[in-house]
Amino acid sequence: MANHIVICCKNPDAISTAEQLAAELSLPVVTEEQGDACLLVTESGLALSLPHSRLSPINVDFLGGQLGHRRAYGGGKGQLIAKAVGLQKTKALTVVDVTAGLGKDAFVLATLGCRVTMIERSPIMCALLQDGLTRFYQDPRSDQIQLSLLCQNSIVYLQQLDKKPDVIYIDPMYPERTKSSLVKKEMRMIKTIVGDDVDADALLFAALGKAQKRVVVKRPKGAPSLAGKKPSHVYAGKSIRYDVYIGD
Repeated sequence: MANHIVICCKNPDAISTAEQLAAELSLPVVTEEQGDACLLVTESGLALSLPHSRLSPINVDFLGGQLGHRRAYGGGKGQLIAKAVGLQKTKALTVVDVTAGLGKDAFVLATLGCRVTMIERSPIMCALLQDGLTRFYQDPRSDQIQLSLLCQNSIVYLQQLDKKPDVIYIDPMYPERTKSSLVKKEMRMIKTIVGDDVDADALLFAALGKAQKRVVVKRPKGAPSLAGKKPSHVYAGKSIRYDVYIGD
């Protein structure tokens, strides 16, 4: 987990944005990449960089790239994640994603008609997510997409939750098993910032009983269930599966 994180701004025109972000995150502003991790401030938005690695920077892009392609060609409600949250049984769902990360699964569910709230406890990840959301909602393609963000501890959020969502979605950090270099890169960079989800079992127990319909946990296909708790249903793909808990 990164100990030395800085805000890096090489563009003088973006320095005021960098200074405002630095004040919010209590981080120093520098003009060259350094430290364990850098939050890059550019004219096109924010990106996360690891100066001492060969990995290229990552950002949150809900308009293009992998997410844009998946929105256009991802298979709609036939996708495994759609089946896992129960989209075949209803036209609209309220979903709370308590492990937002880069917001990929939350965005997919939002494009399928769900009203999704992302919860993320890492201020760095929140800054990236908010930047991606801001750019997304400035584009006309964002019409009808209901996706929002809260930056706080998910367990505390669930303990204080009054109105139950239909679905609570959990995707804890787990060992890399995929051969995709893109996923490996993103997971490695995110882990540098947030570390491992050592409280994943506690998060599951906090979620149980807080959803109207179900709690969905994304896991590697061969991994044990969170907290050793047997799910009500399992939707399995080639490399991942979704453990579904109903009535807990």
